[in-house]
Amino acid sequence: MIYFIGLIAVILGVALDQYTKYLAVNHLQNNPISIIEDVFELRYLENRGAAFGMFQNRQTFFLIITIITLCLIGYLYYRLPKTKHFLWLRVCLISITAGAIGNMIDRIRLKYVVDFLYFELIDFPIFNVADIFASVATCGLIVLLLFYYKEEDVDMVFQLLTPKRKKMEE
Repeated sequence: MIYFIGLIAVILGVALDQYTKYLAVNHLQNNPISIIEDVFELRYLENRGAAFGMFQNRQTFFLIITIITLCLIGYLYYRLPKTKHFLWLRVCLISITAGAIGNMIDRIRLKYVVDFLYFELIDFPIFNVADIFASVATCGLIVLLLFYYKEEDVDMVFQLLTPKRKKMEE
């Protein structure tokens, strides 16, 4: 059941991301919309790089990194104990997955990522819903690992990621 709920949450997150990008493409390409004057606006951008426009036109690199990341997250999600104690860790993994898939769909389909949320007040790079999912979840993951989970929990999570080796008999 926990896998089904996780899958539904990822699908809903990706759907929300893709729908907002669809709206951006159809309504913002030639017409930015100011939500709060000089503070926040909706502005269409085709981002061919990563965060802050780094690594322009490296779509194959991004796809490989995304696939590796998704495999690691899937493996960890599967291996995590199915207890309430790890619920927030699962939520973070689901959000990162939804964000990664949302942007990967754009990279495969369009060869760029549609961005449209812009904080003009601080001239923050234009971003999208998938970026919010991935960034907020990554920050949440860091907070969880630093302040919520005990050292034994963190060690256990990292042990789940390393393959078990058979003891060599002497």
